[in-house]
Amino acid sequence: MREFKVGEKIIYHKPKNSFRPSLNARDVYPLQHGEAYHYVVDKFWTIDKINDDGTLDVVTRTGKRNRLVASDPNISKLRLHQILLYRSRFAGQN
Repeated sequence: MREFKVGEKIIYHKPKNSFRPSLNARDVYPLQHGEAYHYVVDKFWTIDKINDDGTLDVVTRTGKRNRLVASDPNISKLRLHQILLYRSRFAGQN
């Protein structure tokens, strides 16, 4: 299992489906009958708490809280160049 630290910044690659992908969508492709799309949106979150049950409590830029399983493959730790590139996406977070 990957090691995380409280206060560490992560990118969560959130899969979504809808009739109209957002401007931040990537890896967009139509679903089976072409009526909707599947895509991924990157979410920029900070780890607030590491729980004993293998979950992470994370906080969003707007202060919302979510719980993720630490082994979720959609979680990416930020690399040095990403910290510089995406620093404005974490505005308002400690």
